[in-house]
Amino acid sequence: MDKASKPTAKAETRIMDLSDLLDHALKDMYYAEKKIYKSLPKMIRAAQDPALKEGLSAHRDETSQQIEMLEEIFTALGKRAKAEKCDAIDGILDESASLLEDFKGSAAIDATIIFSAQAVEHYEITRYGSMQAYAKVLGHTEVAKMLGQILDQEKTADETLTELAQTSVNAAAA
Repeated sequence: MDKASKPTAKAETRIMDLSDLLDHALKDMYYAEKKIYKSLPKMIRAAQDPALKEGLSAHRDETSQQIEMLEEIFTALGKRAKAEKCDAIDGILDESASLLEDFKGSAAIDATIIFSAQAVEHYEITRYGSMQAYAKVLGHTEVAKMLGQILDQEKTADETLTELAQTSVNAAAA
């Protein structure tokens, strides 16, 4: 029997489903939240506006709670909490670090921080919104509720940043 006629063992390929996508998204966001938590102190130190410093500090505390809540979600789904590298958040945070360096000492530093922080918030809002929808469809009511709580926190953080930008920071940067 030559090599061409040898029977080959086919590996069975499992078709991925919505549950797999939710699992991927949870790992992705677990990684993202940990990276965000580590990056916030640099933004806090760079911020000049006291309300921005305070808001970023409060959101760092929320981020810590969100990491814990994601761990609870993994447990509720019978899974071990595991982070999976998220290229999207790495890119957003790399750009943020670069912009902080570029605008260091500038009157526009606070606007730069808000610009970067809102990129993070918008990413989180899209992911948590999708994850909540998946959990609902899959019948994970408690998980959907917890994801909704995180989503609400991210939306509030985004609204706070917008308000700060519009009421003081952007004018000060101009």
